This record gives sequence, structure tokens and C-alpha cells, in this order.
Amino acid sequence: MEQDEFELLVKEAIENLPPFFKEKLENIDLVVEDWPMGKYSRGQMLLGLYQGVPKTVRSGGYTISPPDKITIFKGPIEYIAAGDMDSLKQLVKNTVQHEIAHHFGISDKRLRELGK
Repeated sequence: MEQDEFELLVKEAIENLPPFFKEKLENIDLVVEDWPMGKYSRGQMLLGLYQGVPKTVRSGGYTISPPDKITIFKGPIEYIAAGDMDSLKQLVKNTVQHEIAHHFGISDKRLRELGK
């Protein structure tokens, strides 16, 4: 899949978020990269990565901070989808939602409990 097509799927995943969450997204840089590099690529199939300070732990001084970063990794998602477009779209949607959940302070453990 071409980069711009994949980025469109990520954009659609953001646009289709429930309004409550979409309206509260702020100070986030969402990017697409091919594969995780360095310390993030060790021994796991990483689909996305949230780097930042979750909204639940921010203080008043956070207003001048650089944006949080959400990275969606195209290569692993395409690899897992194995050419199935419906699977790829669902993986993109789930990954975007998962990483945005971290922005709102929801841990991996809690996401597993919620089944997301």
C-alpha cells in the first residue's frame, strides 16, 4: 500500500473517533513510520507508540510543552494484515484508538481488561 493511502486510513480512524474523545485531543503529533527503530524494535511486533505525558498526569505548566507523539507503524500492520484490506483497516483503527487511549491515561493493562 502506498504511504498516502495508509495515512488516509489513519486520518479516517481519527475522524471516526467518538466526538467526546476527538474534541479533547490536543497537543498531539500523529505520524506514520515504516517500522519501529532502535529500542522500540526489540523482540516485538510494535504497531503503534505513544510518547508523551498522559492528560491524567499533566499539570498547569504543561501548556508550553512540545506535543505528545503518536506513531503508527505501517510495516508491521501490513505484515499482520497479510494483504487483507479489511484486516488492515481494522488494525489501523484499533492501533490508533489504542495509542489515543494512552494519551488519555489508559494503561495497557486496563485496555486488556476492557478488551481493546
